[in-house]
Amino acid sequence: MTYRFHDCQPEFDDFHHSVISGLSASPKQIAPKFFYDEVGSKIFDAICDQPEYYVPAIERSIFETHAEDILASLQVQDCHLIEPGAGSSVKVRFLLDRVRPAMYVPMDISAEHLRASAARLAADYPGLPVHAVCVDHTKPYALPSDIPATRRVFFYPGSSLGNFDPAEAIRFLRDLRSKAGDDGRLLIGIDTKKPADVLNLAYNDPAGVTAAFNLNLLERLRKELASDVDPARFEHRAFYNAARGRIEMHLVSREAQRVRVNGNSFDFRAGESIHTENSYKYTPDELRQLAWDAGWAGEKVWLDDKGYFSVHLLKARPGACR
Repeated sequence: MTYRFHDCQPEFDDFHHSVISGLSASPKQIAPKFFYDEVGSKIFDAICDQPEYYVPAIERSIFETHAEDILASLQVQDCHLIEPGAGSSVKVRFLLDRVRPAMYVPMDISAEHLRASAARLAADYPGLPVHAVCVDHTKPYALPSDIPATRRVFFYPGSSLGNFDPAEAIRFLRDLRSKAGDDGRLLIGIDTKKPADVLNLAYNDPAGVTAAFNLNLLERLRKELASDVDPARFEHRAFYNAARGRIEMHLVSREAQRVRVNGNSFDFRAGESIHTENSYKYTPDELRQLAWDAGWAGEKVWLDDKGYFSVHLLKARPGACR
């Protein structure tokens, strides 16, 4: 078993500065990347098991239905397979069960979660070099030098791109393009636009798992930033904003209150919210245009029967990011 852990030491001081800055803004906001401490990462895994959250099941069905075509088109054999925001590295097993890349590189911001999942995966696939990289992939970073610069295939499933605003999504895709090289490819899953009732239910599951995921952000403030915030005085709210083509998630204050964070005080009106996440939805054509603007060309796209989800194979446009 070849397993290495590269700790690029994401700046967790950034959590403090981002929270103070975000709660001082109008409207108040906290970036969604801060959901993913060890507890938040585990809650997100539980979200993926909820029947109302259709994304994992439909994406998996696309992979299984079109496996032969995807693998033939992706040319993943002997590549260096890189997965930003890998989490538990569950989805990549679809590829690893069928072909053997030269190296697998899971990347995640949560060191504890990444160590456990990468070690587990390395044990399950003996002989596969696994180089886990603890990094905040939403900010500028460099891959470790022992990850070869050629034959790179990026894997970004789960519609995680939707958490970026469109301009940020282009910057993120452009960064992947610069790291991929002219022979690089990207396999990416994207949630499509669909009826609001389907979307609203997906982010408001009856079991309350998504609500717990959202509220865990306040628990992080209590544990890590000496905050007196009481999560019980906030409620989870998620809804589809059709005009912007996105789901919005908020933490809404149930009453007028003052919250302290590391000696800073923030006043909330009853009904005032902290905007914690967006999840943009894209038609296949919208995604292809976004990718083109970032230096990628659409090669193939696969959808489920309802058109609820799309998986795109993108190839680097030579010279596009020089």
